[in-house]
Amino acid sequence: MAQHGHPKGLYLLFVTEMAERFSYYGMRALFVLYLVAAFFNSADASQIYGSYTGLVYLTPLLGGYIADRYWGNRRSIIVGGIVMAIGQFLMFASACVVQQSIFTDPAAGGAISAQVNNGLALTLMFIGLGALIIGNGFFKPNISTMVGDLYAPQDHRKDSAFTIFYMGINTGALIAPLVCGSVASDGNWMNPGAFKWGFFCAGVAMILSVVVFMLGKKKYLNTPEGLAIGLPPSQSQLMHLKDLKEEEEHAAQHAAKTKNSPLRLWGCLLGAIALFVVFSLDVNNFNDYISAAIYAISIALPVFIITDRGLSNVEKQRIGVIYIIAVFVIFFWSAFEQAGSSLTIFADQQCDRTIGNWEMPTTWFQSINPIVVVAFAPIMATLWETLAKHKLEPASPVKQAIGLLLLAIGYAIIAFGTNGLADGQKASMWWLFALYFIHTIGELSLSPIGLSMVNKLSPVHLASLLMGVWFMSNAASNILAGKLATLLPTAEQPVHSFLGFQITNLTDFFTLFAVMAGAAAVLLFCLCPLLKKMMKGVE
Repeated sequence: MAQHGHPKGLYLLFVTEMAERFSYYGMRALFVLYLVAAFFNSADASQIYGSYTGLVYLTPLLGGYIADRYWGNRRSIIVGGIVMAIGQFLMFASACVVQQSIFTDPAAGGAISAQVNNGLALTLMFIGLGALIIGNGFFKPNISTMVGDLYAPQDHRKDSAFTIFYMGINTGALIAPLVCGSVASDGNWMNPGAFKWGFFCAGVAMILSVVVFMLGKKKYLNTPEGLAIGLPPSQSQLMHLKDLKEEEEHAAQHAAKTKNSPLRLWGCLLGAIALFVVFSLDVNNFNDYISAAIYAISIALPVFIITDRGLSNVEKQRIGVIYIIAVFVIFFWSAFEQAGSSLTIFADQQCDRTIGNWEMPTTWFQSINPIVVVAFAPIMATLWETLAKHKLEPASPVKQAIGLLLLAIGYAIIAFGTNGLADGQKASMWWLFALYFIHTIGELSLSPIGLSMVNKLSPVHLASLLMGVWFMSNAASNILAGKLATLLPTAEQPVHSFLGFQITNLTDFFTLFAVMAGAAAVLLFCLCPLLKKMMKGVE
């Protein structure tokens, strides 16, 4: 019998994730500004920010592994949420004790550095960042895994469920900078003490997230058959809800084979170290070492997982699909995340943002993405459900390819809009609006569908770990995005060369991303029949 609507557990996870994302994006909106006001110059602050965001996407591997092997999703989410709340309140404490290290002296005509000892504030901040990084590792992969576990294995509502869940993420991302930024600002962003109430709001939101989850988990987080989800492996009954034939095949193969050789672990560790050394050959700062570590782990860990001798052939092929799509996701996010760097610079310096006598603030462009997600996520969810009812719903890899194609179209549009601009002439901001709108629709075709796909294809005992691998691709993407952003032509360096592609103006820069995303989309479309075959009946 067809299922109508979605389980109430989805909306519990929606609210839990929305509050957590409010906490994350509220703190993130203030972080670099706080670093510059209290401790570092803008270059050092940007490097610390990059290291923080990269590690945030790396630690879900640890949290996913512990949840799969020991704690289960529920306990991991609660522990992660509490640790993140502690981290936010440590940031609050740091801003409470910090002293202003830069002040404005009108008589001197500008900002003058003051010699202030902010050692305690800096220590509290770094401990807080460590708590946020570790807590996110336990929280992020496990709540995403639980969304899919609310449904039967072959339930076609999963893609629309993850799209609705994704709307919760962006609702928090939309509200947080407005609230935390408003309470943190006293009209002077160079006063570091003013940031404390923004961090405090982020900590309160994290507590609310944990409280909401704890109050509703027993009542709402169950399968259609009434079995509790997210329990430790020793208590979980979800294995009985999967394809029994495949589970029997897995058990038979696992019993017939010997245990994994210790050489597998040591080989992957040595391989990771070797890769780290290779990626560290040309480093300039600590942030580059973190990048090298993320790249090395991004290669070594997937190899370690797929070489598990206890995996059946079907499971290996399905995991292979996750890996292949994750590579394409790196191409998507490295281009999409230009929104926080090169596209922001373009909006600020080379985009006409005036409407009559009013000039639109550069930062407002960052609100376009979450607004479109919140507005169109229900439409996309309804679209997938409607297509499924008529047996026309495309497979997950096809949806991912559509997302990449829309990304390419967005960059092609902005390349057209900047074509032929004379020196000193600015492009219309409506070209940038069009890019952000199309990119967000592409995001809705790719990102929540990817979360759903990982849940559907992962073996039960590796579900959270593989979700961590999926998020790890975001870490690699953000690092690559930063490298690609440096190709933006500037007055200091007007010409760049990348893989034989000469970049001399804005049109060349945007065309590079259009070609890169378009080529990846075409290749993924070509691979879709093979990937669908490897998915072994999972849609």
